[in-house]
Amino acid sequence: MSGAAHFDGRAADYARARPPYPPALWKRVQETGLLEPGRRAVDLGAGTGQATGPLLTAGLDVVAVEPGPNLAALLQQSSPQARVVVATAEDVPLEADSFDLAVVATAVHWMDLSIVLPKVHRALREDGRLLVWRNVFGDPAAPTTPFRERVAEIVRRRPTPPRPGDAEDAPATARSLTRSGLFRVEDMSGFRWDVQLDDDQVRLLFSTFSDWSPAEVNEAAAAVRELGGSVVEHYSSWLIIAEPHRSAAAGTAMYQSGVASIECIRGTPSERPHGPKEEAPRDPRRASVVGVQHPFGSVGLTGFEPATP
Repeated sequence: MSGAAHFDGRAADYARARPPYPPALWKRVQETGLLEPGRRAVDLGAGTGQATGPLLTAGLDVVAVEPGPNLAALLQQSSPQARVVVATAEDVPLEADSFDLAVVATAVHWMDLSIVLPKVHRALREDGRLLVWRNVFGDPAAPTTPFRERVAEIVRRRPTPPRPGDAEDAPATARSLTRSGLFRVEDMSGFRWDVQLDDDQVRLLFSTFSDWSPAEVNEAAAAVRELGGSVVEHYSSWLIIAEPHRSAAAGTAMYQSGVASIECIRGTPSERPHGPKEEAPRDPRRASVVGVQHPFGSVGLTGFEPATP
């Protein structure tokens, strides 16, 4: 089953189980000045509207593009002010110079960027921006918990290799944007957060993951019961803000410059040409903890922001 079919077949569970994007991420988006009333945004791969809803609340006019008819129906119910289009990002027609903001939230890894990026580039107005972000269900920087050890054991037993591409990786996504010759990465931000789940909540959440079988989901839920009935999951999110190149020459020059990686935490990214990898100095950061309500209760969130000089 394809990812789109899996998500659409579990649309109600997806709406109930998937946690919202962290407030620290939305704070960073607000800091860009892009969320002004009256501006136009397109949300590509909108799902049940976890990005569409806050954009509407901020006063934007939103076109939400979602290929799954069941997901799109739930999206229209929860966000009646949005114009919902049932189509893929590759197929949807977008008028030139018609949007101030394009958003791809936890969907970029399903898209053919050779089609989507040129389309988005044409659709953005002169001062427009492309925002790509993702919730990652697992925080590689957090200590490994007993539950995460059980999850890793389940994944290791799979007979087929992981799906192609690195869906979790912000630098890889930034490289794809840059190598297109159409966008310059202005900023990359990371956020860490956690949520406490019981076995039923783990079953519901993990059932929405397209690469998890029903047997694996049940095994993960059983692991929670064996570990005392609830677990604290450490998750993370990342955000990329990209500016479109406004001249073909500039885009071509960037594409031909041989950019291999982009290192950035809350600031202007540094672009490094092909060559031996060097460790980039890491910016000092401070952590601020905030809270958000979601169907499972209160979620603890840690957003990493630059330290005061």
